[in-house]
Amino acid sequence: MLLPGIVSQMLADEAAPKSATDPLAPKSPHFPPKAKRVIFLYMSGGVSHIESWDPRPKLFADAGKSVSVNEFQGRKGDYKMSLTRPQFEFTAYGNCGTQVSSLFPEMGQCVDDLCVIRSMKSDHTNHYEATLGIHTGSFTFARPSLGAWASYGLGTLNRNLPSFVVIAPQTPYAGGQVWASDFLPGAHQGTLVVPGPEPIANIRRRVASNRLQELELEQLMRSNQRHLATREADPLLTARIKSYETAFGMQLEAPDVFDLSKESDATHRLYGLERGSTSGFAWQCLVARRLAERGVRFVELIDVGSSNNWDAHGDTITHAPLAKNVDRAIAGLLRDLKQRGMLDDTLVVWTTEFGRTPFQESAAAKGRDHHHWVFSSWLAGAGVKPGITYGESDDYGINVAKDPVHIHDFHATILHLMGLDHERLTYRHSGRDYRLTDVHGNIVKGVLA
Repeated sequence: MLLPGIVSQMLADEAAPKSATDPLAPKSPHFPPKAKRVIFLYMSGGVSHIESWDPRPKLFADAGKSVSVNEFQGRKGDYKMSLTRPQFEFTAYGNCGTQVSSLFPEMGQCVDDLCVIRSMKSDHTNHYEATLGIHTGSFTFARPSLGAWASYGLGTLNRNLPSFVVIAPQTPYAGGQVWASDFLPGAHQGTLVVPGPEPIANIRRRVASNRLQELELEQLMRSNQRHLATREADPLLTARIKSYETAFGMQLEAPDVFDLSKESDATHRLYGLERGSTSGFAWQCLVARRLAERGVRFVELIDVGSSNNWDAHGDTITHAPLAKNVDRAIAGLLRDLKQRGMLDDTLVVWTTEFGRTPFQESAAAKGRDHHHWVFSSWLAGAGVKPGITYGESDDYGINVAKDPVHIHDFHATILHLMGLDHERLTYRHSGRDYRLTDVHGNIVKGVLA
């Protein structure tokens, strides 16, 4: 029986284009890249920008005052809303003085390495569509994810591991479409890892020794080659045979990735990870570093699923435990990458699908609704200006006031840092050339070092 955790990869290899026998073979970028790999940190549910990365002093001062907006939760109209006071205070950190809320004191200490973007824009106010958008650039139809495009454009650096790995404890909004390859060759879809004692089911061999398994595979390979020899050149069959080698390679290498016993006590403390633990965001972050240093091209970490997340309609104080879950772990990841010299060629991305409304229908409301007009994300590492903020929201954090960054621009910039031209990275499907940014997107040059 083949490993269930890589069945999708095997079927993906089988579906590779007829011009390719190994769709994951390393490919040259369009130009010299700054980033060899990406670690994409996704906070599910919509983190409040005005209570995390975007201090709005006037919103504190004018809380309770009325403001007029022409849309509320996707419904057009004339609405009188009440400005609501943020529940978390802001403090300046680092030499750069970037202000960060009390939600993220550990990440606050890393701001000299961060480029905080305070002018992000999305196109949809619903979780499903916005989650699909921030991952695929499409708000309406399933399309290949950012990680799949990176894999398609660059291939893998380690044939024993997938090029694109997603570590998630629960299913997010939009489900597997978040890491899907859609019309790209299936080998580029993300391999899902679920934190726990067995992150990939049945990854350990079932026979007594590696040598015995090698003998079994050698016999299987001879049979496959005889089968192949009786047919005309068949790239699909060749790719499927190759997938068996990948399965064996993952059995050899993947268990070591998830074995944290050799990591020092100091490293465990850095991430806030209890020795022996196999779950939690700290575990995800440390495993991400181990995957990155072993050549995995794109690693996405999702903190929670489609429930019990950052969707703070009732009370934004619910952000506090969610922030505690990720703050030290992410700061530990940044510090660990930096001390190992990996931050120089690793791009770390932190984002959510949208922000939260700076207003509510009632001045007494403690929660906030979905807000896609402006929100915050940050970049760190390879090729990014450190210790800066880019873009601005208006006085109340309602709209972009300066230097808007649409998610198409965000994606174009990430691909650029990986050495990929978002206008040239295309795939012909159903009679037209598709790309991650569709017909949009500009590189945000102001964030580039």
